[in-house]
Amino acid sequence: MDANSLKAFLTIVDQGSFSEAAETLHLTQPAVSKRLATLEQQLGTKLIERGHREIRLTEAGARLLPHARQILDDIHNAKAALASDDGTITGELNIIASHHIGLHHLPNWLRRFAKQYPEVSINLQFMESDAAYSQMLKRNAELAFVTLSDSMESQFRVYQQWPDPMAFVTGTDHELTAEKTTTLKELARYPALLPDTTTATYRTVSRLFLEANLPLKQQIPTNYLETIKMMTSVGLGWSVLPLSMVDKSLHTLQTGFSVSRVLGAIGLSGRQLSLAAKAMLDIVKEEEVSCKTNTK
Repeated sequence: MDANSLKAFLTIVDQGSFSEAAETLHLTQPAVSKRLATLEQQLGTKLIERGHREIRLTEAGARLLPHARQILDDIHNAKAALASDDGTITGELNIIASHHIGLHHLPNWLRRFAKQYPEVSINLQFMESDAAYSQMLKRNAELAFVTLSDSMESQFRVYQQWPDPMAFVTGTDHELTAEKTTTLKELARYPALLPDTTTATYRTVSRLFLEANLPLKQQIPTNYLETIKMMTSVGLGWSVLPLSMVDKSLHTLQTGFSVSRVLGAIGLSGRQLSLAAKAMLDIVKEEEVSCKTNTK
């Protein structure tokens, strides 16, 4: 077995098709098929069944899957261990960032990183946090900057984390702005503009209303907080947004409830970070500590 054949096998499985695997690996589809055929010949068994619309792992393929990932992780770790120790940081750094972190945190990190490590090429993907967890399991990035989940799987390691305090808000012309304090019962009368039900923010807010035995009128769910902010500012409902996003277009409601989520940097347990990834984490830590100090 060679690393290229194993990589082809895993990419076919992760992408769900030979054509998308070829695109991901920057190869032709026949080249990807040949690598899989070589692996199957070496192992003496079929690993993937190709159907009309989808591929399916054989029993042997399913047994090989975790071992293939472990083998490639070991190769990755060996390369990381042999990386230059003279302080030179080069190569590629693949990272994922949620849209919110990408807009409100990432620019400062990247500005410093690009200046300090010009020899590193950054490959950046933006996606929702839930999707980021899935992509990390497929080894499509070294680091992901996401909203940490209370149901995060044990395969993940948290390298950095910081609180992201939030506030109940409405537009400045909303009826609720006339009240000095706002109860959950009053909020229940109006539409709620919140992220999807799978998000940590929604679960936190939903739990408050569930415990109070009150309905939560979710309207037009979207995971783009900038979109939620816009809809809230024009009076379509109330929302819960990070304090870092609250400006003159919004009115903060005094509900007596403290709502916060936790943002963080994650990697995969047992998979060593490159020097570039470690350098990025150092910058993230310094920037977030500095930001926290400046907001006190």
